Amino acid sequence: MYAFETNQITKKYGDHTVVNKVDLNVTQGHIFGFLGKNGAGKSTFINMVTGITTPTSGDFKILGSSEITEDKIKRRIGVLPDYSTFYDDLTGIEHLKFLGNVLGVKRSKADLIALLERVELGDAIKTKTKKYSFGMKKKLGVAQALINDPDLIFLDEPTSGVDANAVLNIHSLIKNVAAEGKTIFLTSHNLNEVEKLCDEIAIMDKGIIQAQGSMEQLRHKYQAQLTVKVKHGKIPIEHKAGLQQIFEKIGKDIEWGTENTSLVVAEESSIPVINRAFSNTKVDIYRLEVNEPSLEEIFRNLGSSQRGA
Repeated sequence: MYAFETNQITKKYGDHTVVNKVDLNVTQGHIFGFLGKNGAGKSTFINMVTGITTPTSGDFKILGSSEITEDKIKRRIGVLPDYSTFYDDLTGIEHLKFLGNVLGVKRSKADLIALLERVELGDAIKTKTKKYSFGMKKKLGVAQALINDPDLIFLDEPTSGVDANAVLNIHSLIKNVAAEGKTIFLTSHNLNEVEKLCDEIAIMDKGIIQAQGSMEQLRHKYQAQLTVKVKHGKIPIEHKAGLQQIFEKIGKDIEWGTENTSLVVAEESSIPVINRAFSNTKVDIYRLEVNEPSLEEIFRNLGSSQRGA
């Protein structure tokens, strides 16, 4: 089941097409990463599916409904914008209480305190937001996005500007929320973060989805080669030529060491061939490492290929 799905959704401003016939299905309960450079069309796409702006053409369903303007649908959605604005003289708990009233959500004081504690603001319950650091404001923004216990949460740069410990806490919180069956739609410039957290990823460029899939699927589709490094026992001199012959058939750039060997292969299916070759010669394998392309490399190479097309 999909948390939301779009069908040829398009947004034009005059003759300029910002989002161009996008089909995107986001599976319920997944953490979905949405990537793209500034100006790629990400914000416009999100604004359409959250009801802020109207598509020029195409349609979509969100939480099973095509009527995003319905209050019953809006109450099931949480949003963390990249930059949240707060009232200086209100405390964190006062902000949550105010937003709850706006949304028509009843939460007890104990519920609000528990939510602040969940985002590590338990020690700042009575602190006015004018004294909050940027990271604390980001955490309060996350709390606001969760106050209505939404089924679908849009998080725009949830960890930008926060310290390392806060990043780990927010990552843990995102995973826990998704484990409850909620859907997280995440945008981030931290590609390592997206790679670690997301079940599925889409990359947008010039208003078009250029790539989509899990990290495994993206690696399989866009990897040009794999570097295999093997730490092993000493190779008997009589077996060196045989191993050399096998490795030259399946790879290139072979580097031999006394107890380390590396080579570059084009296919994942070559890895068990390497393993068997050492095993057949009774050479112990202590470690076998495969250097796969990171999301950053895929993102960078995808952009290069688009520019060269």
